[in-house]
Amino acid sequence: MMKITIIGLGAMGSIYAALFAAAGYEVIAYDPWVEHIDAINKKGLSIESPSGTYTIKNIKSSSVFEAHKDCDLYIIATKASGVESAAKKISPLLGPNATVVTIQNGLGADKEIEKHISYNHIVLGVADGFGASVKSPGHVHHNAMNLIRLGELNGKITDRLKDLTGHWEKAGFTVQAYEDIQKLIWEKFLCNVTFSAPCTVFEKTVGELMDDPLAWPVALGAMDEAYKIGTAKKINFSFNDPVQYVSKFGENLRNARPSMFLDHLVKKRSEIMFINGIVPNLGIEVGVSTPINSTLTALVLNRETQFKEIIK
Repeated sequence: MMKITIIGLGAMGSIYAALFAAAGYEVIAYDPWVEHIDAINKKGLSIESPSGTYTIKNIKSSSVFEAHKDCDLYIIATKASGVESAAKKISPLLGPNATVVTIQNGLGADKEIEKHISYNHIVLGVADGFGASVKSPGHVHHNAMNLIRLGELNGKITDRLKDLTGHWEKAGFTVQAYEDIQKLIWEKFLCNVTFSAPCTVFEKTVGELMDDPLAWPVALGAMDEAYKIGTAKKINFSFNDPVQYVSKFGENLRNARPSMFLDHLVKKRSEIMFINGIVPNLGIEVGVSTPINSTLTALVLNRETQFKEIIK
C-alpha cells in the first residue's frame, strides 16, 4: 500500500490525512501545531462533514519532522508561505520515483518547490469547494467536498497522473486529471482574490459579503483586476463571464469564512502576499492597474502588524 506523508495539518491537510488513512493507506502527518498533533495522537482526528462526524485513529502524526523517508507520495498542504520550507524538508528524503503534490491557494507554489525539488517530481493540485476550517485541536469541519483537480507541469496526462488520480479516488475524493492545470489554478485564484481579502477586511462570511451592496462591488473589482491580468497573460479561462463564475462559487459556500479571515480571527498572519498581494506585481508585468487589490492588501497587512506571530 502506498506510503503518504502530509506536510501541514490545517483544515485541508487534516481532511487529506483522514480520508487516506481511513482507506487503509499508511499516513504520516507533520505540523508544528503541538496541541493539534497531541489531540490527534491521543483521541484521533475528528472530521465533521455534511454527512456526519467520524474519527480516524491510525494517523502517525508528529510536530517534529522525522520518519518521513521512503514515502511514495508527499502532499504539501501548508499555507502558501510554508511551501518552500516544506520542500526543503522533503528534498533530502525524496526517492527517485516519489511524487510531490502541492495544493494551495494563490499562485506560485510550483516555483517555490522547484527551488529545492526537480520539477519532474511535482504535481499541482486545486481543491474546489470544501469550505474547511479547524474548529479546535483534533477537530476539523468542512461544508462540502466537491473536487480535487490534479495536473502535471508539462500539461500531459501521464501514467503517473492516472495512477495518482486512482489513489485519490480510492480514498473517497472526487478527483479529475487535467492537462491545463495552470488554467484551473488561475480560475481558483480569481475566487480567492474575490473572497479572501474582502471577507477579511469587511469581516463577513462569503454569503454576507455577496449580500452587502457596498462590499460586494469592492470584491468584484478586485476579481476584475486579476481577471484582466489573466487575460493579458493569455490564460484560457473556461468562462466568458467571470462575475457569474465567482458568484456561483460563492453561492455554494455562503456560510464559509475564507482561511485568511479565519487566520485574522485568531491573530495569525495570512497568506495575503500569495493572493490579493500578488496581483499588483502581476499587474505591473502586463500593464494592468490594480488599485483595489493594492488597497485591500495594505489594509490586511496593516492589521497584521498588530499580530505577534511571525511566519517562518
